[in-house]
Amino acid sequence: MRSDVIDLLKDLVAIDSVNPSLVPGGAGESEIAGYVTGWADAAGLDIQVLEATAGRPSVVVRGGDHRGGKTLMLCGHLDTVGVGGMSDPLSPRIDGDRIYGRGTYDMKGGLAAALVACRDAARAGIAGEVVVAAVADEEHASIGVQEVLGQVRTDAAVVTEPTELAVATAHKGFVWVEIDVAGKAAHGSRPHLGVDAILRTGPILVALDDLNSRLGEHQHPRLGPGTLHASLINGGREESTIPDRCVLTVERRTLPGETVQDVERDIADLLARCRSADPALAATSRTTMARQPFQTPDAEPVVRAVVDAVTGRLGRTAELGGVSYWADSAFIAAAGIPTVLFGPAGDGAHAEVEWASLDGVVACAETLTAVATSFCR
Repeated sequence: MRSDVIDLLKDLVAIDSVNPSLVPGGAGESEIAGYVTGWADAAGLDIQVLEATAGRPSVVVRGGDHRGGKTLMLCGHLDTVGVGGMSDPLSPRIDGDRIYGRGTYDMKGGLAAALVACRDAARAGIAGEVVVAAVADEEHASIGVQEVLGQVRTDAAVVTEPTELAVATAHKGFVWVEIDVAGKAAHGSRPHLGVDAILRTGPILVALDDLNSRLGEHQHPRLGPGTLHASLINGGREESTIPDRCVLTVERRTLPGETVQDVERDIADLLARCRSADPALAATSRTTMARQPFQTPDAEPVVRAVVDAVTGRLGRTAELGGVSYWADSAFIAAAGIPTVLFGPAGDGAHAEVEWASLDGVVACAETLTAVATSFCR
């Protein structure tokens, strides 16, 4: 198995799959989807390509005897973020236990492990079915997993994002809120004729910082507190003009149980307090994107299956925890499919130096195979 997983990972990393929604002109998923299709066909697995959005295909790979056993989805994404200032990002380089290159960690290592696990579980003669959802666009709007969930139902799922070989049962969601502060333009030498939108945004920033501090009062046992940060700010025209507009974008990371409506209410209350202090303040807010948080009970059979496989294959007690990032697991769980995250170790997601542990990728593949053969009996 080891050489198969590593060779597959190297081939996947060598294919440019930068998400074009993030980087204009990015290669997208067509070439890598074609490679996965060819690999799965050569492995004797069933294949379905979904492409409701032209140039953004996802691949559904199936293996198993279909004799009444359970079905398990292994989900990984095909796309990557941009390569930025990376040196030879598409030339996988091995140094000891590390393989370097864009996507090694996020998340072609987990995808390679899932594909090999599907093949090996099918060869073991499972009564059920393993479904690998190799999806498009996770790094932007997750159109791939949403398309797959419109056609595929399974009894459980494992999302193979990197978890350092821990079993993750929770992650935060996020809400992006745009706050628009209106002012009035005037010549810089006549400030009494204008309204400075940027200066009026200052108290809002202070209030947001205070809200972030108060979020720390409520802790999730595996995720810590919800958080808030100011992501983007834009305003003004030129140096000698009073700015007539300032637009501030805020990201609020949400805990299981928190809703978009909760976040919108907090922002509305915050702006109302700012208006009370400054009746002339003209500020509005709107939600531009939101994704749900995710949590799966420890008692779910898929959680126990992964825990038992980690103990049996890796010879250690499985760690149950949460991950800091958002993932497609939220969509899968919202569709009523019990879901966990389990993937290899490494570092450098979205960074200029990205690497995955080769031993970790192989251990992930071995563990997923054990999960599939046990769960899909």
